[in-house]
Amino acid sequence: MKRSFSYFILLWTLFFVTTGCEVVHWKTEYDQSSLKKEGFSKHQLTLNEGGKLTYWEGGQGKPLLLLHGFGGTAAATWKAEMLQLSKKYHVIAPDLLWFGESYSDNTAQLATQTSAMWQLVDKLKLKKIDVAGISYGGFITYDMMLTPERINKAIIIASPGPLFNDKDLQDLVSRAEIQSPEELFVPNNGDDVKRLYDNVFIEKKIIPDFIANQIYLDYFSQWKSQRTQLIKTLLTDRNRIQRYDPKKLPQTLIIWGQNDKIFPLNSGIKLSKYIQAPIIVLPKTAHGITNEQPQITADLIDNFLSSL
Repeated sequence: MKRSFSYFILLWTLFFVTTGCEVVHWKTEYDQSSLKKEGFSKHQLTLNEGGKLTYWEGGQGKPLLLLHGFGGTAAATWKAEMLQLSKKYHVIAPDLLWFGESYSDNTAQLATQTSAMWQLVDKLKLKKIDVAGISYGGFITYDMMLTPERINKAIIIASPGPLFNDKDLQDLVSRAEIQSPEELFVPNNGDDVKRLYDNVFIEKKIIPDFIANQIYLDYFSQWKSQRTQLIKTLLTDRNRIQRYDPKKLPQTLIIWGQNDKIFPLNSGIKLSKYIQAPIIVLPKTAHGITNEQPQITADLIDNFLSSL
């Protein structure tokens, strides 16, 4: 019996190592089936300007919008938090434009992303929402906060909002040993994916080349020009959102990883002082907080939203 079981495991292993395609597709299908099993459903919204916004919806209670970061999808970034938070909240988690199955016929810039989120909120007939965003999703969160009458509370995770400057960008480029930010965030092959992951997560991930290449094909090969434009136009967007009075922003919580190499902790401290919001620092955690600390992240979100 033991021999037969060992033989089965060997065949199963050989099946998966034959190509990275099965592994990556299995992970995607597993994440989505896990969400569906717990009552989540996937929908598409036709955007006013043309294009589609794909989003997940599940749970009951106060509406909570979850916004992922650059290179991810809603399910890949938030699955664990979605499952936990949906026990208490009406969770809405979209794939951002030009990620996953979402895209727009409009210009690739922060304002287009934010407009799509408001179209989704309006489609669901929600007057006010809570919103949490990580990294690039944090920029969208901050932009949505400029309409404070429609936001109850906001959670910004590992995202400096309007405060990142040219020196911050140059320091990032230097740390990652690249020529420009888009070189890091818009990979061109499997090796670039490994470099991105090395800068996002606290522990170096051992990823075989064939799997890294498949991750690139599945998650990073599409919409490259639009994603590059999103990075390049972020400086203009920064200048726009800087003009808003931070004293008028809704109640906000900031969450940061102590070992963040994308936006170092000092960026979070500066944002905390700028908008007069509390910051919670997670030790032994880097930029990929939602994947590295999913239960803690969900608990912090819940505790903040539940507090008076």
